[in-house]
Amino acid sequence: MFGDDESPRAPLYERMSIELLGAAEGAAHGGGAGVGLTLHTTRGDVACVFHRPAEERGVGVVWAAGARGGFDGPADGMHGRLAERLAGRGVASLRVNYRRPGNLDESTLDILVGVWRMANAGYPRVALVGHSFGGGVALSASRYTSHARGAAVLASQTAGAEEAALLGGRPLLVVHGEADAVLPVSNAEAIYGWAPEPKRLVTYPGAGHGLRECAAELEELLEAWVCETLGIGAP
Repeated sequence: MFGDDESPRAPLYERMSIELLGAAEGAAHGGGAGVGLTLHTTRGDVACVFHRPAEERGVGVVWAAGARGGFDGPADGMHGRLAERLAGRGVASLRVNYRRPGNLDESTLDILVGVWRMANAGYPRVALVGHSFGGGVALSASRYTSHARGAAVLASQTAGAEEAALLGGRPLLVVHGEADAVLPVSNAEAIYGWAPEPKRLVTYPGAGHGLRECAAELEELLEAWVCETLGIGAP
């Protein structure tokens, strides 16, 4: 799948290698909704939570968390809540916990393995959604797979997000809180500027890095954006 070359400027597939060996289901990691799914790879196991859709449409979302990893995402667990809502509309979800949180290259490989698993399981068209560090991961991963039909980045870092320039007509949603004290709203403006059309920039006055202050509005926005990007009509 990927070859080896330790040049730091070479594309990821020239520097590192990973292969998906299989997957095993179990109880949801950390409890809550969804099914626990462990992806066995040549670089170690990747823990995930899978949300099976009520209706099979062949589409899904792969969720990328912040630098600390985990499954929940911003706004006190938005990834899990929205994954359940989307499952009711025929959209599968895979929430991925990184093997090495905070490592951009390793985390990008984890998200790519998640995308491959979704494609193998019958969901070849996916949207990537990432928060903070995960925004850079999602955009970095989008470069290496045609299964990714669009990306949404929330309160994103810029490292890895330069890959927005290579989306090549796939839609991008950029969201940021104007009161973010961790990563400035100028990050969102930069990422938006790097990306080609179609793209959308949404900022929320008074919202911080965790986006709790705009959770309800953000969930509605993301649900609509995911469904539009993946070709799912109104319920």
